[in-house]
Amino acid sequence: MDAIEPRFQDQNLRLADFAKEVWVACPSCAQKAIATVDFEAGKARLLCAGCGYNKEASTTTQVLGQTGAWQIAAHHYFEATLWLQHPFKNETFWAYNPYHLEYLRQYIGATLRESKDRSHFTLLEKLPKFYHEAKNREALLKIIEKLKKRATP
Repeated sequence: MDAIEPRFQDQNLRLADFAKEVWVACPSCAQKAIATVDFEAGKARLLCAGCGYNKEASTTTQVLGQTGAWQIAAHHYFEATLWLQHPFKNETFWAYNPYHLEYLRQYIGATLRESKDRSHFTLLEKLPKFYHEAKNREALLKIIEKLKKRATP
């Protein structure tokens, strides 16, 4: 298990900071695939190195009845299931990719969590309550370790 730093300083990252590359279950072979999005080009791609599944989609989509080039997480363009997820009590712990998982590990593992000028839109402010509770720290860190193993070949 990685060493946990006792202090975590919030970088005010948002979920969108991790959403351009999302690890998913391949819709063809159920192995790890990667969904990416390039908002400037208006395209999203899902690619599986295991079976060669390759699909491209436009970022123009409908959200809540409104059509537009919405900037949403890469996997949503394909309705793909997240690869890095695990049940926790009556909830699901999840991360988009290894960088997101590591950020959550640092936060959850810290005994002192410092924030700076949060804006009510940061990733950490939007997390469900169970991510924040010290009583869940050990169990969540074990889940993170399992997911990290799933993330490395």
